[in-house]
Amino acid sequence: MKGHLNTTLGEITINSDVIATFAGSVAVECFGIVGMAAVNMKDGLVKLLRKDSLKHGINVSLNDNRISLDFHVIVAYGVSIQAVADNLIANVKYKVEALTGIEIEKINILVEGVRVID
Repeated sequence: MKGHLNTTLGEITINSDVIATFAGSVAVECFGIVGMAAVNMKDGLVKLLRKDSLKHGINVSLNDNRISLDFHVIVAYGVSIQAVADNLIANVKYKVEALTGIEIEKINILVEGVRVID
């Protein structure tokens, strides 16, 4: 899937992996997010992803040139999940729309686990 922008000088095409990688880097900067999660559907196990594989914890859908994002995250123990989710949504919406010029249709946050931060 790719996002398309038409300009006076031509067309800009943005790969969904670019959007996922950027959104993942924005997400891990948010307070209360320990990292992105990879879920093994077969075993039901959740694994904390390394910083270089952030896009694997994010699903990007492009419909009518509007972006929908699903984040699989692990949050820090002791923080309000609602506050973390609100902060994540606001930051990602602002920064991804500013980078791509494509409107965010929806952002889903799937909390896959809680970890204590050292």
